[in-house]
Amino acid sequence: MAQRMIVQLTNDLDGKPIPDDKGETIRFSLDRTDYEIDLADKNAKALRDTLAKYVTAARRTGAGTRSTSRARAGGATRAAPDGRGYDPKAVRAWAESEGIQVSQRGRVSADLVAKFQAANT
Repeated sequence: MAQRMIVQLTNDLDGKPIPDDKGETIRFSLDRTDYEIDLADKNAKALRDTLAKYVTAARRTGAGTRSTSRARAGGATRAAPDGRGYDPKAVRAWAESEGIQVSQRGRVSADLVAKFQAANT
């Protein structure tokens, strides 16, 4: 016996079914969290129009690559330069802004990194 599976997209904004070839699944990321949303063509266009000014001003991070961790320093978001999972300069800058004394050289303690990551998630 053969089975046939039919996938029906439903617009995640209004719950209405999306006719074949009249919608799409859009993937995006914000604040280190990946999202996926099914939208009818009209809503997909509205999402892109809303994000257009931010996309235009943003920098691309590379095709298919993602930093495992990002740190906020001075209002900017920077990826860890060496695959450590955090940017030591950003951790030190954050610690200083919080009044925490930290050496400008050497290893950053795991405790301090954990506090930094908790404050910036």
